[in-house]
Amino acid sequence: MTVLVFVTPKGFRDESLNAVKLFLSKWGVGYKIASYTGHECTGSHGAVVKPDVHGTKISAQDYTGLVIVDGEGIEGYKIYEYRPMLDLVLNFNNSRKPIIAIGNAIKVPSRANVIMGKKVSITHDAEANRLLMLFHGIPSKEPFEVADNLVTIGRPEDIAASMPKVLELISIG
Repeated sequence: MTVLVFVTPKGFRDESLNAVKLFLSKWGVGYKIASYTGHECTGSHGAVVKPDVHGTKISAQDYTGLVIVDGEGIEGYKIYEYRPMLDLVLNFNNSRKPIIAIGNAIKVPSRANVIMGKKVSITHDAEANRLLMLFHGIPSKEPFEVADNLVTIGRPEDIAASMPKVLELISIG
């Protein structure tokens, strides 16, 4: 069982990536890092990670789920407007595979139009919350929400508290 963890080429949130990797490892779940670059990716605080998989070579059938890591790179690269990324989210959604979006990365499933009628944890990001309303998601003040195969963690600070329950609920752990 392997989860795909997507990071932007620059500006992903180091702490979020580390927390996700820690919990996946703790639960014995393998993961691969993906990005839309073949070069090293740099986090907002300087962490460097080499992607295992290029974003154009991904099939949902090869992975248990998708985690989209937050950070300033989501906005900087406008990854939520990048058609291959939206298609990737749709591919996971159509395969009924878990999609986990953290913080401002909630923009990606919103723009992929997979949140309609689903509870979505709100973030501190005004644009993410605007897209939540635009694409007919149901805003929730809970630290995280599980709606079908979509998991949203509103604030990166809530990863540690919510990840064990999230992993249990989506049957990865």
